[in-house]
Amino acid sequence: MSDDFKRPSPHAWHADHLRLAVEAAGVALWAWNVDDDRFTMDERGFELWGLPWCETVTFEELSHHIHPADRDRVRAAFAATRAVLGPYETDFRIILGDEIRWISARGQGEDFGIVGRTMFGIFLDVTGRKQAEEGHELLAGEMSHRVKNLLAIAAGLTAITLRTTSSTKEMAGELIQRLTALGRAHDLVRPLPDGQGSAALLGDLLSVLLAPYDDLGAFNGRIRVAVERMGVGEAAATSLAMVVHELATNSLKYGALSSDVGTLDVSTRSSGDEISLIWMERGGPAVEAPPEAEGFGSKLVRRSVSRQLGGTIQHDWSKEGLVATIQLNRAKLSS
Repeated sequence: MSDDFKRPSPHAWHADHLRLAVEAAGVALWAWNVDDDRFTMDERGFELWGLPWCETVTFEELSHHIHPADRDRVRAAFAATRAVLGPYETDFRIILGDEIRWISARGQGEDFGIVGRTMFGIFLDVTGRKQAEEGHELLAGEMSHRVKNLLAIAAGLTAITLRTTSSTKEMAGELIQRLTALGRAHDLVRPLPDGQGSAALLGDLLSVLLAPYDDLGAFNGRIRVAVERMGVGEAAATSLAMVVHELATNSLKYGALSSDVGTLDVSTRSSGDEISLIWMERGGPAVEAPPEAEGFGSKLVRRSVSRQLGGTIQHDWSKEGLVATIQLNRAKLSS
């Protein structure tokens, strides 16, 4: 092998080169005297802890920056390292003003490599990793919660639909329609900017839910949605989807959407903390108020509006067509 390609001796590495490698890795070096409990750190260590550089710093001085919930655990962990066999790692939070950082302390236990009553190790900023882990845990919890809710709703709808239909074909048709309505609402669930709710924009939600009914007549565009731009929360989106589906299904059977030239206008009217969703049908057959005994669909609408959305619904069975006014609390709708 040519001398030009010989591996350099470890002794050829300059201390400055090692320092550059340490800085590039974002590692802070520390030494801990087990007798007087004082730490010696490099400049990176003091920067990490938000302290001005000095010769040494005591654990008590460092502990002022440790999150109160982690302080005793960190103290006990450092004391226990002398009995730990092999490498150890302790993660904890420190507070710097309004900022919270996650720090990982790493070293070798059981007095491994101790020199002059001093143990050695590193501090590493792991804030990014911890935030990612917390985000993954939050997402997993949210997905679990959402799946459980959907399964509970599906089970409830199946049981109720079974009691209110006369054949398996009728049951399958109604159940599929209601579950499809839920699916369309959940397709829209996504994060929104602060102050606009947490699931979907109201106009987007209504447009997607009503789109399947818009091409069933003699012309397109007979369903018009003109509502205030505001966000709808996940729970409210699910309940609102059920309400819209029942109203649209009834309109398709008996109201404006049963006519080729019938129209449906959905709009909003605001009053302080309240918002009214107005469902107006025109151009369909003459409608009459249903008998006093409500069917499942009507009960479902009223229950969803009152219990899940915390609002009220009123029906005006005029000769021109149904006008349904759903009075909602704005904060409840965006939650």
